[in-house]
Amino acid sequence: MSKHTWMRVGGVALAAIASIAHAQDAYVVGVSAAMTGPSASTYAPVVDALKAYLDNVNSKGGINGKQVRLVIQDNQGEPSKAAADAKKLVAQDKVLMLINTSLSSTYAPMVSESKRANVPLYYAGAVCPAETMPPADPLQFCSTAFSASLDSQASVNFIKDSAKEPVRIGFASMAIPVARAGIEQAEVVAKSLGMTVVEKQITPPPTPDYTPFATKLKEANPNWVFSWSPWVSQVRTFEALRRLGWDGRYVTWAHINAEDELARLKDSEFYVIGTNALLVDNVPMHAEIRAVTHRANLKYPASYLTEGFITGMVVEEALRKTAWPPTPAKVLAAMNNLKVDLKGLRGGSLEWTKDNHFRTRQHYRVWKWDTAKNDVVRVRDWVAVDVKQ
Repeated sequence: MSKHTWMRVGGVALAAIASIAHAQDAYVVGVSAAMTGPSASTYAPVVDALKAYLDNVNSKGGINGKQVRLVIQDNQGEPSKAAADAKKLVAQDKVLMLINTSLSSTYAPMVSESKRANVPLYYAGAVCPAETMPPADPLQFCSTAFSASLDSQASVNFIKDSAKEPVRIGFASMAIPVARAGIEQAEVVAKSLGMTVVEKQITPPPTPDYTPFATKLKEANPNWVFSWSPWVSQVRTFEALRRLGWDGRYVTWAHINAEDELARLKDSEFYVIGTNALLVDNVPMHAEIRAVTHRANLKYPASYLTEGFITGMVVEEALRKTAWPPTPAKVLAAMNNLKVDLKGLRGGSLEWTKDNHFRTRQHYRVWKWDTAKNDVVRVRDWVAVDVKQ
């Protein structure tokens, strides 16, 4: 072998060693997310905000004097790609934590790799699986705002407390398992509270025209409708009802685009319930979200980014509690005893215990459009719900 060949081989080896050394001198976190594809508008803002948050942390010296290296893979919402991502992140990038921000169909392959490698799996912006609720799976964690069973209970209770007349309630959802579960729970709660359930419409995911489903709802003459599903199903069912002349009250989940949509619809009887503060609430942390968003030149508006910032705060606190040199086992120990001050972005701190990887308490707030003020207003302040086994 020539001298030049040896030099090239040596250079490659040194570069590889340097790369490994760099990775080992940082907290490495791996993300598999639907950054592109049909569901990207739901998930990509979370990851963009997470990256911007951690870049800001790094610019201030990192965590425990070390930088955080975020490795992002695009699974496009496809299980096979999520499986490949998880294997690559664990085997090549040696991540301390896996993050899933994608459709529930991508969970199983990532759970499998998480268990094989004994690396904690954190759902951020992805719907929380039952395994994160008490008694929790040892490796699965979730901070995402929504929960099918708890959201339905809180929403129906809000309707009960707000109604001035006997409630005739209709339900609208999408034909996917988690959305069905939410509406089925709402139906149980409504009946237990003495409400009359008049209709339930479940739309298939590809629905070009919501009019037939809305027509059946309207004909049942509900004075309230509750919808818990992806935003497109929630809002298009509502818009179809209004076109048909229905003038009742509609309650739905505050997804990341809810604040902008309230301003677009300008309907004073369209309510959103959620656990993340909207920008109109104007807590001090919102100023930081706006500032970081501006510096990072993110393409999504600040109103979409709270979920990603909460994810960043959780990751930061978990790593801060992880002594150097870090290992997945040390990170897991930190996550099993974690309390994160969310600085007003929710109604209280996020707390995980060994047996509860969802949160010990959930807080709900309700908003709507106020025609007189020409702005989004808060209808109901934080109501706390304890999360029990």
